[in-house]
Amino acid sequence: MFFRWDWLRPQLAAPIVPTLGPVHPAALTVGIFEDTLRAADTGGFLPYDKDRRWGGEKDEKVLREAVVHQSEHTLIPTLTRRGRGTVKVFAYGLRDSVVDEAAELAAKLAAAHDVVNARVVRPLGPETTHPRGTRIQLKDFAAGPCHDPGGPVRPVTDWLATVQNTFAPFAEAMAGDGLAFLHTQMQTGQCGPVLAAAIENRIVGAIGPMEVRPDAIGRPQLMPQYFAVLPEARGQGLGRVLWRAAMHWGQAHGAAYQLLQTEVDGPSDRLCQAEGLTSLGFTHTTAA
Repeated sequence: MFFRWDWLRPQLAAPIVPTLGPVHPAALTVGIFEDTLRAADTGGFLPYDKDRRWGGEKDEKVLREAVVHQSEHTLIPTLTRRGRGTVKVFAYGLRDSVVDEAAELAAKLAAAHDVVNARVVRPLGPETTHPRGTRIQLKDFAAGPCHDPGGPVRPVTDWLATVQNTFAPFAEAMAGDGLAFLHTQMQTGQCGPVLAAAIENRIVGAIGPMEVRPDAIGRPQLMPQYFAVLPEARGQGLGRVLWRAAMHWGQAHGAAYQLLQTEVDGPSDRLCQAEGLTSLGFTHTTAA
């Protein structure tokens, strides 16, 4: 075993794991960190990796030989060749000095692996005052019923063909939110349903794909979705209706929970906070 859990556990201010992203606090074990090291050796997906559903090969991997694991802090670097390449160092530790050490390591590894970007990812606890970056939020489906909100929302394939045909231009307009990628996946027929909101026979918002898969300890998790509403259609409550429809779908299909990452103080963040989700902490990413 590489990691000492009595060292690492006190350093985990937020439940985020390199190459995997947020995990349920109950799944946060030494085993899941050990799994990321084994995956680095094989280059494949872990069975519970949320990105496995897209197929292909795992692009990001832990740089096992460069991990720094000490009693007061742990630095776990990852490498991706996507684009111009990025090294990220996950800086686990309660002292602020861990950021400087992580930045130094990230810059060194970026040069060694001939990639352009060097980043430091700092997990922060839910009690953090004046947080920046990304909030990790938990939707617990056991907390209460998720009612069908009604409204102009249904799976894309349930709309009339004339409405379905408006999804492509909608997806292209919202490419920055991942909808163009989602549309490509939909065309392969290998992803779950996508819920769409339409006004006057035109799709103006969507959330999906809707899929439930087991996590690292076998609990059914509603997978993360792409979620967007056209700027001109905002302010009418469509985002809230879409999100509630997605939560209704997840609960109806047996999900125990969902984890979401939202930009602090952004529209999705404010929506999730208003809907009563539990904040599990934050991640703050900076250039090295």
